[in-house]
Amino acid sequence: MQDKINNLLLQIQSGDIKSLARTITLVENELKGYEEVLENLATNTAANVIGITGPPGAGKSTLVNALIDHWVQQNKKVAVIAVDPSSPFNYGALLGDRIRMSKFFNHPNVYIRSLASRGVLGGLNAKILEITYLVKAAGFDFVLVETVGVGQSEVDIAGLADCTVVTLVPEAGDEIQTLKSGIMEIADVFVVNKADRDNADALYRSLKALVHERATSEEKKVLKTIATSNEGIQEVATAIENYLLYGVVTKEKKVHFLTEKAWQLIANRRMKNLNRLKIYNEISQLDTNHFNLFRFIKDYE
Repeated sequence: MQDKINNLLLQIQSGDIKSLARTITLVENELKGYEEVLENLATNTAANVIGITGPPGAGKSTLVNALIDHWVQQNKKVAVIAVDPSSPFNYGALLGDRIRMSKFFNHPNVYIRSLASRGVLGGLNAKILEITYLVKAAGFDFVLVETVGVGQSEVDIAGLADCTVVTLVPEAGDEIQTLKSGIMEIADVFVVNKADRDNADALYRSLKALVHERATSEEKKVLKTIATSNEGIQEVATAIENYLLYGVVTKEKKVHFLTEKAWQLIANRRMKNLNRLKIYNEISQLDTNHFNLFRFIKDYE
């Protein structure tokens, strides 16, 4: 078994996409041997994880597509882990946004994997940590993680990414003053997308003012883009690369993020014997008009 795992990891590290895809499926579905695969992953990978987050309709997929195009032209290898909304009934991914990346589906330097959020809060997938570590081990220069777009619960992405890009659109202008500190703190780069629309300049100025007000050292970048026509994309890519090279992440912050990752993994493993479908089937056999939720969950304590 160990020889098989070692061989699989060598194939992934050599850039074998088919082996990577099979192993992601192995991990996502917790099939036999998945824990051993994760425990033997190399931890010294140089791949950078870039989180792309923001509210629904902010153009995250279009921005990701434009960044792929930019880096591919520089002969970089790019992976995309796109977390999509789930069907509330079967928890499969709704893949409409992925059509925007179709030109790169067969590109030799690009790997795109869609995951369903499966009801997980925070805009991510329950196995996103494990899958990201797998993809990092496959020799990519950049790993882009695009969240589902659920608003301010997306602070989870900060614990995963080396650089977090928060994307907003001019229509969000009225909400800027009410942004929670969490979303302000997780952003390493702000992008005002769809900058050709009304109120884009007003949103840009508001963000610049907030960033300046909260700056403790170097101010975070605030940039304008029109991702559909690649305007401003080079500036965004440069800002990301500069942050990855020169951004200061204290040991305290690293320890905090690693603690959050460990906490999430431990919690998930403690919960792994609970099956949502099994619970659904049990409830479906009961009289839902006289259903006592608290009596029901007592059997699971």
